[in-house]
Amino acid sequence: MSLNELQLGEYGVVKAIHATDKVRRRFLDLGIVPNTKVKCLYRSPFKDPTAYFIRGTTIALRNEDASLIEITRMEESSWA
Repeated sequence: MSLNELQLGEYGVVKAIHATDKVRRRFLDLGIVPNTKVKCLYRSPFKDPTAYFIRGTTIALRNEDASLIEITRMEESSWA
């Protein structure tokens, strides 16, 4: 599943990034790399962008960009 499919309050772990060039570099600079844990925090009123908790900070991503990040949903108990 892709990151933009994660529902509010759900957790996931990054499995792969399917972006190229500048977008991929931006993800890597933000710390979005394989095995990174993420939590879906907020959605804007029009559902785009969405805020995610990643590596101790909140990052907003457009759905178009979040769809390029492959994740696996995980249980909250696995978050720690």
